[in-house]
Amino acid sequence: MALRFWKKLSETVVFRNPWWTYKRDAFALPSGKAGEYHYVHTNGSSMIIPVLGDGSVVLVNQYRYLMGKESIEFPCGSVKDGSNHDETAKHELSEETGYSAATWSIAGEFNPYNGVTDEMCRVYIAYGLDDVGGTPDETEEFEILRLKPAEIDERIRTGVIWDGMSIAGWSIARGKIGIVPSP
Repeated sequence: MALRFWKKLSETVVFRNPWWTYKRDAFALPSGKAGEYHYVHTNGSSMIIPVLGDGSVVLVNQYRYLMGKESIEFPCGSVKDGSNHDETAKHELSEETGYSAATWSIAGEFNPYNGVTDEMCRVYIAYGLDDVGGTPDETEEFEILRLKPAEIDERIRTGVIWDGMSIAGWSIARGKIGIVPSP
């Protein structure tokens, strides 16, 4: 059975900030009934699973204001206007971890909250890491962690890693870690 699509009638920008745009669409259901849909539009995001030569993976621990606590996550950031996923991945890896990578592969993509945002997060696996020194922006402070895949799995299982985007990204990339393309 084919699902019936809704018809967008109009789109209104309600509010814009440097990270996303709040929108309101008017739509019509297949029955003809009209409605409104409120959502967050972004240019997407890029998450990086940085793998060191010994097979350990680099994560960052940072403070998350809304939850009022620290969060262990993979480096990730929003695609800014005029940029793209690839450029964002390279920038975020350097900014958050202080590393650059010689080899990149795309593991997959996911939407972090499909009822609320149209964002697509592209997940990269980065190999051949070189320490180049990071420069976080003034709202960011990072503790760098190096964990083996089994340690990441255990921290997810026990709730130590609770960030949904990191859990989703790891789920996509986990089986592909270790398949290192030739540089």
